[in-house]
Amino acid sequence: SLLQVFFRTVELVQEPVVGSPGLSFYFRVNGRQVFLKGSNWIPAHSFQDQVTPASLRNLLRSTADANMNALRVWGGGVYEQDLFYDICDELGIMVWQDFMFACAMYPTEDDFIQTVREEVAQQVQRLKSHPSIIIWSGNNENEAALATNWFSIPASLKPMYIKDYVTLYVNNIRQIVQEEDPSRPFVVSSPTNGAESEQEGWVAENPYDPRYGDVHFYSYVLDCWDWKTFPRTRFASEYGFQSWPSFSTLQSVSVQEDWSYSSDFTSHRQHHEDGNQQMLQQAALHFILPNSTDPLKRFTDSLYITQIMQAECVKTQTEFYRRSQSEVLEGKGHTMGALYWQLNDIWQAPSWSSIEFGGKWKMLHYFAQNFFAPVLPVAFEDDDTLFLYAVSDLNRGLKLRAVVIVHSWSDLDSVCTLTSNLLLVSGGSAVAIFKQSVAALLAGCGRCTRLTCLLTFHLQNEDGIQQGPNNHHFLCSPKDAQGLQRPNITAKVQEDDSGFTVTLHSAAVAPFVWLDLGNIPGRFSSNGFLMVTRNATISFDAWCPTSVAELSRSLTVTTLMDVY
Repeated sequence: SLLQVFFRTVELVQEPVVGSPGLSFYFRVNGRQVFLKGSNWIPAHSFQDQVTPASLRNLLRSTADANMNALRVWGGGVYEQDLFYDICDELGIMVWQDFMFACAMYPTEDDFIQTVREEVAQQVQRLKSHPSIIIWSGNNENEAALATNWFSIPASLKPMYIKDYVTLYVNNIRQIVQEEDPSRPFVVSSPTNGAESEQEGWVAENPYDPRYGDVHFYSYVLDCWDWKTFPRTRFASEYGFQSWPSFSTLQSVSVQEDWSYSSDFTSHRQHHEDGNQQMLQQAALHFILPNSTDPLKRFTDSLYITQIMQAECVKTQTEFYRRSQSEVLEGKGHTMGALYWQLNDIWQAPSWSSIEFGGKWKMLHYFAQNFFAPVLPVAFEDDDTLFLYAVSDLNRGLKLRAVVIVHSWSDLDSVCTLTSNLLLVSGGSAVAIFKQSVAALLAGCGRCTRLTCLLTFHLQNEDGIQQGPNNHHFLCSPKDAQGLQRPNITAKVQEDDSGFTVTLHSAAVAPFVWLDLGNIPGRFSSNGFLMVTRNATISFDAWCPTSVAELSRSLTVTTLMDVY
């Protein structure tokens, strides 16, 4: 057998931040400050013996393929099997490891504490040789639960609960971890204010304070396209939005009478209060909701629109966190981690995941491949001024310029192109690279208004070679866009030495082009994308043997206009 030896150091840095009350919260790995990009891992199956090595490898491969470098193993699940950590070691996925205590107050009787001490010692001894694990965390959300009184504990009893909390997580779990494994940082909870929580007796007044530690943040009602609704936190360890999985994933556990958004099936599978309505409400802020007279089409259109909503929401929020890494505004910022909730699913159901039960990528996972790219352009507006930031995770500087292309919704020929000056973007930073008022940008561009035009943009180096993915910025909600045409996309599947490709031809600008092959396992090189060219070629990585004939038979192409 192959002997594997790994070396790495890891520190959790909590130091004063210039221009800010509070403390930093970031990881320094091998002496280098690292922005954690990734998601939260939940059990991959209700019955753990059903999690095959192949399914585990597939999920973790999909994690790395989406440019993630970290996963948080959530404290409401299981201590994962050895193979999980072996694969993370191999793929370079850093693991934030919770102990399995979540969203509850636990007892502190001696016999219970003894079982906990045994559990913690065994797990740390089993797992500490894995370099992928970079931090231990005592529990999920229990400091926050106590501080913000989730369980309506009378004020007179709160000191007793805090004492029990300290007994379990600090005097026992933390003490054992520090004895068994002094090589790694330990936080008592997530979210926490870290060193500040310790100062406050381990339960901070507000564990969600964005100026300390990590933050979990969810808001389903406020407009997710408005970045001002997000906390400018030091480290975002949970945030997210739900969507429905594909029809092909639901089909295996449903019958025809289930295929409606108001069926018993859809409410039974939804375990988040008002979740199904929240998805439609959030989608309705920017999209026309499906209203086909054909019940099945209306249902599948609804699945598609929730996936668009989720992908755009998590994209907006993650881009906000990535562009906030080098800034401190009003004492907040220097964000050094974005782990959305959640990566995977435990069954076929609506959830916050970006990968469906069975491994199929949702639109969000395709978006993640772009918004976690090592070099990324990000756009946002502030007071009707458009800002473009260049974000770089590289360990070297790059000279970059922004290229902004203005398109009309009604025409595939672009309206005009703007280019910024070259700017040195140092590794591990986010800097403003372009700034212009939207009114001036449109006025200088002929016949454009916010309703008739949209922007795509990318970064180039000094030789004019594109660095990082293309990105887009809508100047209005797609439901208000004027001039959208039916794209009448045609698709041709081909096979060559390198595998399968799908060549698309479009007659018009097409937002959210979604290629679906039903139950055929695999993934596309890109999906859910904005098509602003007449032709595009997408490759398909098949995970099982298939053929051009089978792919051609199974392929469907959906765009936003198909729902309207």
